[in-house]
Amino acid sequence: MTGKITKRIQELSETLPSQVRLIAVTKTVSEEAIREAYAAGIRDFGENKIQEALTKQKALQDLKDIRWHFIGHLQTNKAKLALTHFDWIHTCDRVKLASRLDRLLGDLEITSPKILLQVKPLSDPNKYGWTIPELLDALPTLEQYHHLSIQGLMTILPFGQSAAETQTGFEKVRDLAQQIQSQNHHFSMKELSMGMSGDYPLAIEAGATMIRLGQTIFGKRPQ
Repeated sequence: MTGKITKRIQELSETLPSQVRLIAVTKTVSEEAIREAYAAGIRDFGENKIQEALTKQKALQDLKDIRWHFIGHLQTNKAKLALTHFDWIHTCDRVKLASRLDRLLGDLEITSPKILLQVKPLSDPNKYGWTIPELLDALPTLEQYHHLSIQGLMTILPFGQSAAETQTGFEKVRDLAQQIQSQNHHFSMKELSMGMSGDYPLAIEAGATMIRLGQTIFGKRPQ
């Protein structure tokens, strides 16, 4: 009998464009549920908290080809753990953190995880990230960090937006990536991590290359 998680993943796989990477967000999700998602074909898993992720990574170390994405707010004192335990870091959201990551990479002499810069295209005091003007101003500084493998942008939009407002927010991130790429900066802007369970179709329409889905795959989390 097909489990609910497997069925949801199969249904998603039938509708998602081939260029969109599906990241299963596993905050509070059990090891057993993650294994079912893996068996259904998922290889990209996103975690919000370092310690919870490390516990799961240890329990799931037999699944050799999992790609772990850090998608929560990253404190500078956890930067080393993020660099050494994740394939992707989606939430580089300030120059201080970028500087810390770059310096650690030089000291550790390891290959950088793929890094995304978190931006706020719409005003939201409850979200982390650069505003668009702030990120444009920070680009010359970021270019000095030669150890960072910057691959694109990430965003989390404010809750409670209309579909039109949400679409505009995603399009602003897409346009920003294109603007940065056109200015011939020394890092790639090919990846756009945009869209969660409530808004991912709009994100895909705007050009998302990654979507981060938790509830859509695993169902409602316990309160």
